[in-house]
Amino acid sequence: MAEEEQTSEVPGKETMVVEQSADVKSTESTSDLENSTKPETAKEKPKTDLEQMREKFSKLLLGEDMSGGGKGVSSALALTNAITNLAASVFGEQHKLGPMKEDSKKRWRKEVDWLLSITDHIVEFVPVQHTARDGSNMEIMVTKQRKDLLMNIPALKKLDKMLTDCLDNFKDQKEFWYVSKDANESEKGVQRNDKWWLPTVKVPPGGLSEESRKWMQKQKDCANQVLKASMAINAEVLGEMEIPENYIETLPKNARDSLGDVTYKSLTVEFFDPGQFLASVDLSSEHKILDLKNKMEASVVIWKRKMHQKESRSSWGASAKMERRELFEERAETILILIKQRFPGLPQSSLDICKIESNRDVGLAVLESYSRVLESLANTVMNRIEDVLYADDLAQNSSENNTKSSPSDQTQGNKTPNGTPTTISDIMGWGSDQGETEITEEFLDNKLMGETTNDMFTRKPTSILTNHIWKS
Repeated sequence: MAEEEQTSEVPGKETMVVEQSADVKSTESTSDLENSTKPETAKEKPKTDLEQMREKFSKLLLGEDMSGGGKGVSSALALTNAITNLAASVFGEQHKLGPMKEDSKKRWRKEVDWLLSITDHIVEFVPVQHTARDGSNMEIMVTKQRKDLLMNIPALKKLDKMLTDCLDNFKDQKEFWYVSKDANESEKGVQRNDKWWLPTVKVPPGGLSEESRKWMQKQKDCANQVLKASMAINAEVLGEMEIPENYIETLPKNARDSLGDVTYKSLTVEFFDPGQFLASVDLSSEHKILDLKNKMEASVVIWKRKMHQKESRSSWGASAKMERRELFEERAETILILIKQRFPGLPQSSLDICKIESNRDVGLAVLESYSRVLESLANTVMNRIEDVLYADDLAQNSSENNTKSSPSDQTQGNKTPNGTPTTISDIMGWGSDQGETEITEEFLDNKLMGETTNDMFTRKPTSILTNHIWKS
């Protein structure tokens, strides 16, 4: 009680002073604690590969829902997102032709191997002959990696290495260079399309040398082989995925409503030409191309479902309609193949997105996402090579025009210094033997390139998410 009375008699000002001093002491003690822990924090070691792998797989197990509330996506979709995001962070958008940074390459190899290691445990039972100790033979079941993964994963790894090696080949090239998009107009190079955010390409005034031009064409052929093979794998994997019910519920009742009257009439004419059909359709923008693809895929699904329903209760009168639907469905699939070949960098269609979202097969998810990112990167590398070849063509044409319009050529007329008439070969600097040799060498090089790539792909292996779409 005495202590309480003393405390109550203390003036208010002195109480405030006591409280402030207490706050200062607590602040000082907190700062001392932080200072004492700072050296330990600074000395923290970077995470090891094992710790990084555990963290990555824990996110996959939680379905990207780190709260643990069970609101995450499926394991298949989580893997798809992981591969897509990894490729986007490592490659980004390939603005220039050149080797990858060493750190980025190591990270890509390491983390892709982690994600692909999951497929080693996706197995199936296969029968094998086993010899017992007593010499008797019996058939037992053993586990083996699933057939599609066993065939496609090594092929995709080989395509991945081919693509990174192709980029590494541009390390020591010096015949073309890039100019920033912010440079002066007089210093800027050539822009092949309307992608203003990309750096422009510059080549020497006379263009690339013949040897460099052939070498560039070989690199383009290599990237094209990777593009075709990855497209084939991706298309087959998407074809194996089931069509989800939520997509079927959004389809109209018949294909005419899906395609529209004009497109339906063009597709169902008696004499159908796919090239003429595409020439008559407006494909001026990516949105219109994707819209046509969505309509074609929807009509294919409608026709297939109707043919399947008619088979269960088929009759003689319905056979003619089934044949017509089958013919129209084949035409639509042909158009889809042509669109895929002509526009390889096109985003994923509505059907592809629904399939990937609803897919629960982890193996198919890995194959689809890995092949898609390789397809996108190969398409980007091809575009960058075509930018250089386009700048080279312009430089060559400009050099030829300057040569034809120079005063020295006009004064000399059509004769060479020794008095003999000039020919086209003389003007272009070609000799008869030289031209034949170059053509022969180019043919042999292309043939060897074809043999190498054909041996690699003798077996034909067997864009994406609503929230995570990455393309070149």
